[in-house]
Amino acid sequence: MQLSRRKLTGIAAVAVSAATVVAVSTSAIASSSHSRVPSDSLRALASKIGLRVGNAVNMDLLNVNATYTGIVANQFNTVTPENVMKWDAIEPTQGQLNFGPADALVKFAQQHGQLVRGHTLMWHNQIPSWLTTGVSNGTITNAQLRNILKQHITDEVTHFKGKIWQWDVANEFFTDSNPSMINPNDFWISHLGTGIIADAFRWAHAADPHALLFYNDYNIAGEDGSNAKADAVYAMVTQLKKQGVPIDGVGDQGHLDTQYGFSGTRMRDDLQRYANAGFRVAITEADVRTFVNNSTDQVPTDNLALFAQPYEFDQMMKACLAVRQCISFTIWDVNDSNSWVPGVFAGEGYATLYDVNYQPKQAYTDLQVDLAGAAFGAPHRVGDSHFH
Repeated sequence: MQLSRRKLTGIAAVAVSAATVVAVSTSAIASSSHSRVPSDSLRALASKIGLRVGNAVNMDLLNVNATYTGIVANQFNTVTPENVMKWDAIEPTQGQLNFGPADALVKFAQQHGQLVRGHTLMWHNQIPSWLTTGVSNGTITNAQLRNILKQHITDEVTHFKGKIWQWDVANEFFTDSNPSMINPNDFWISHLGTGIIADAFRWAHAADPHALLFYNDYNIAGEDGSNAKADAVYAMVTQLKKQGVPIDGVGDQGHLDTQYGFSGTRMRDDLQRYANAGFRVAITEADVRTFVNNSTDQVPTDNLALFAQPYEFDQMMKACLAVRQCISFTIWDVNDSNSWVPGVFAGEGYATLYDVNYQPKQAYTDLQVDLAGAAFGAPHRVGDSHFH
């Protein structure tokens, strides 16, 4: 979950086309067994070209709400923990590690033939209060902070060694300005300097040499209407690679808002630029929000949003499909009632593939169409470590 977003501008289309309309399967919600995954589910359609389609999972609902659980099991072949692998959940009290909820998600994924994206090892939000308090009152020095961070990354990655496909190692370090830069006021940068990003990747790689390690951020595929942030991130990740830092991929979050417009062509080109530099890429937190009547019903107040919301999902998917190194496409939250959007963006919602009653929306059908058509022309995804 993120706390702020810049305006997005421009609308365009991308080149990959889809030819077959696939009806929404009612069994997609009814069944939760991996062996009974519907052939027209997103995961089944995506698997034909080696793409992983995923969702951010709320562990308060998984295995509690049957409808929610069935959608996660049947529609997606990769999962991301929405919160339970963030530091404040793993270590709410210093020295007392709580891996229980995260272990439960990993077990669920293994039972349902899914891979796991670990999220996230180093971010300025959702840091445990004992750490931020200690830093602010001086009882934790910068030298101690560095050691604590190294221990956290080492402990968490080691605990899940061999079970995590991709780790979001460093999350949201760049400013939204033009030109963009590593944020000097970021919690980690202000205390430990810019070199801490490279160190985090080294520590994660040492703990699990087989996991794919990603830099993850928003508006880094041109969603801000320029390539200011994309250019800055591209410069950093290519420099890290030249320095021998073990960074494997770039994750573009893909949080969009219909009021700002969006260029799928620019996203495709930016993803391809990362790919050409030797990185795997992923859409890691896709959703498309719009203005709604209220946070409970989340009915769009502008009828045009009923067309714009699925269109922008479609454009993101087509951008990913066009780039062979785009190995996963993850939607952030299963349905509108459990989306983070209404709680952060006043008056907005309707951001996911399923409405508040867990009914699939037009965006879901459009992604089905894109994935069905991809089997007849989109490049097969690149191989991915020992998980393939």
